[in-house]
Amino acid sequence: MKLGSKYQTDMCHGPLFPKIVLFAIPLMIANTMQFLFNAVDLVVVGRYGSQDAMAAVGSCGSLITMFMSIFFGLSMGANVPVARYIGAERRLQTFRSVHTAIAIALYGGTAVGIIGCAVSGSVLELMQLPPSVFAKAVPYMRLFCISIPFILLYNFGSSILRATGDTRRPLRFMLISGFAKTMLNLFLVRVFHWDVEGVATATIIANMISSSLVLMALFRMKDACRLYVRRIRFFGSNFIDNLKIGIPAGIQSALFGMSNVIIQSTVNSFGPEAIAGNAAAASLESIVYVAFISFYFAVISFVGQNHGAKKYKRISRSIFYCILLGMLSSAIIGAAIYHFDVELLGIYNPAADVIKWGQIRLKYLVLVYFLCALMEVLNGALRGLGYSLTPMIVTMIGACVLRVFWVFWIFPHDPTLNNLLLSYPVSWILVSAVNAGILYWVCRRLFREVVVSKRHQPSHA
Repeated sequence: MKLGSKYQTDMCHGPLFPKIVLFAIPLMIANTMQFLFNAVDLVVVGRYGSQDAMAAVGSCGSLITMFMSIFFGLSMGANVPVARYIGAERRLQTFRSVHTAIAIALYGGTAVGIIGCAVSGSVLELMQLPPSVFAKAVPYMRLFCISIPFILLYNFGSSILRATGDTRRPLRFMLISGFAKTMLNLFLVRVFHWDVEGVATATIIANMISSSLVLMALFRMKDACRLYVRRIRFFGSNFIDNLKIGIPAGIQSALFGMSNVIIQSTVNSFGPEAIAGNAAAASLESIVYVAFISFYFAVISFVGQNHGAKKYKRISRSIFYCILLGMLSSAIIGAAIYHFDVELLGIYNPAADVIKWGQIRLKYLVLVYFLCALMEVLNGALRGLGYSLTPMIVTMIGACVLRVFWVFWIFPHDPTLNNLLLSYPVSWILVSAVNAGILYWVCRRLFREVVVSKRHQPSHA
């Protein structure tokens, strides 16, 4: 299919390694900037608000991460079909997939936002927050839920752009909305003393800006990915394709998030200082995560397009390059964060007790985050090949069930944060090992199909 924009990348022809790097770098920068802009919430309330306000924002972090992970998972339902149809040069199916994806984001996001506002208080109550923290966490979470439709529109829209190989414009949109969020955070919290309400309001406005920008980019496309307002609706078969990929990915992310919420609830039992320190460390971990997650998105798009084009050798090479780059980037950045742990944690909160708790989490996680990178890229490769249910089941058993088992049966024998955090690398190793075996079987079967089809082709000699 002819490229409709100078921002797009031809993933089916030419050298793979430089194209993957060029695809991933803007995405890596965008994700890093998104992390920094999200971290502003913690930094601003930590510096200019109360410790309870910082603990409230931090304690909502695992819950918000669960929501965001679900949205990212659902957006895969837009990325994979669009990438595959572009590779196969099926314009009508590409057009229908784009409009179906935006319809899911618009209507689904509105429904989830309403439900989220209704149940936020009950969910936070189950997390056993201290009363002073709970009082600030509830309004923060409800205001966040108002922004969910805009978050989904941005995620689905940028997912469509990534399917075409465009990662530069989402970077621009993130920079613009992030800068607005930072200024609004400082203005509303420091000047007007709005506390958690201030950072939540800034988040709503920033998400409105980013979603508007990505929709404008889709309106201006010149190929089958161009968006028309009057054509936004659910196209039957394309809607099913989106759900087949997006729902398992979303469920997997939800299960991951739920297990993290359970772990966060256990962390809450250590007190406000532990909550604040854990939140600061988790925020720093996000730097490592956003570095390698760009290769997760890269492997989905490159594998998806080349699968549609039936270029199977490029699939295996794309997977190898993305695993290599993802693990390498996470190992380097993780080591750097661990080396400067005191200075970085002090940015969030200079209190010695808070830094001490944050150091414990960094010690047990950031140095082995390359295992998480391996797990995510393997998951992405399977999704790019159309296998979304399989990694969901493996993750549910190997990570989510294991972490819950760890909290209720292993943690009580040694009720320390150190023991609690060990559940993460153990789950990463188990899930990676199983998915690697499944991916090997899938790729081997694809290569066999190519060999068989070539044998049955008529000779032109």
